[in-house]
Amino acid sequence: MTDIESANQTERRGILAYDQFLTLYFPAFVFALGYSIATPAIPVFAKSFDTGFAVASLVIVMHALGGLIAAVPSGFLIDRIGRRPVLLIGPLLMALSSILTALAGSFTQLLAYRFIGGAAMEMWRQARLAMVADVGKQRQRGRQMTGMIGTEGAGRLIGPALGGVLAGWSIRVPFVVHGFLSVVAILPSIFLLRESAPNVNAKTTDSKDSHLTTREVLALMWDNRYRGFFCAQFFASMTRGVLWGGTMLLYATFAYDIGPKGLGGLATMSTIVGIPITLSCGYLMDRFGRKTTMVPGFGLMALGLFFLAGGAGWHWGFAYFIGGFLWVHCGQAVTSGSMQVLGSNMATAIARWRFFGF
Repeated sequence: MTDIESANQTERRGILAYDQFLTLYFPAFVFALGYSIATPAIPVFAKSFDTGFAVASLVIVMHALGGLIAAVPSGFLIDRIGRRPVLLIGPLLMALSSILTALAGSFTQLLAYRFIGGAAMEMWRQARLAMVADVGKQRQRGRQMTGMIGTEGAGRLIGPALGGVLAGWSIRVPFVVHGFLSVVAILPSIFLLRESAPNVNAKTTDSKDSHLTTREVLALMWDNRYRGFFCAQFFASMTRGVLWGGTMLLYATFAYDIGPKGLGGLATMSTIVGIPITLSCGYLMDRFGRKTTMVPGFGLMALGLFFLAGGAGWHWGFAYFIGGFLWVHCGQAVTSGSMQVLGSNMATAIARWRFFGF
């Protein structure tokens, strides 16, 4: 066996190791399953409070706002107390917010619980990415990130249809199931997951460069290279907010009067076309570089969003909406994980997650 073949086998073992499956891919699958079960119910639940489209869209905004406000504190916590505690706290907080959502008696309460859920998801997302960046080699990160996203896609494959059925029974049931699955997702991690940065909160060290103050982190980010990255991240997140936040599903609810089962079908279709694209692009990123997927992927998303905007402006039929919906999701699948992989490569190992939080 050549040295190259041996190295490739070692990389494959790292990506597909038993403990990584239970603490990385299994949680990604179950967490996405629970979230996607609740997804078709959210627009209909918001509409049930006799709100218009503009007001109902606040359920999307508040979820994103929770993630925004939690981003920097989560980065500080990850660097200060470690990855593992934040990784466990996030899903528990998500479970609490989901149960409270099921009990919401007013639209204001729904918005408050959506805010908490967004913050919880950001905590879990950052801690998860931190552990991948800590233990994954640079040549593996693309496949690890997209493999994780691919397993999330598998959870989203069956979740929306199941959520549509549960919502037909009671619009509140999907949120209870989401809360339960949020706890199930992290059970293996409680017993198997070890801290990937055990010296993260060490008081003393021999290296003068092992700790950076927040001012030094901000100064580092002001470099031209990082400013370009943050600009790209900002605009990439604006485009993806349409997808992750569920804005298009909310639009379908009001524009075409689509119910939970129809929304679940749309989400399932997008997952079916997205999973093979995402997994293939992880290999391409590791083999040919991150730009290989980013440039064509975001270009494809731009064209798809223009198509949807035209359909909304000229009141095209639902069939055109489905085509544009899947078009945009294909572009999103091409770029899945690309910004996270690029950011983990660029971030300094010292204070990495304060950097990522900002």
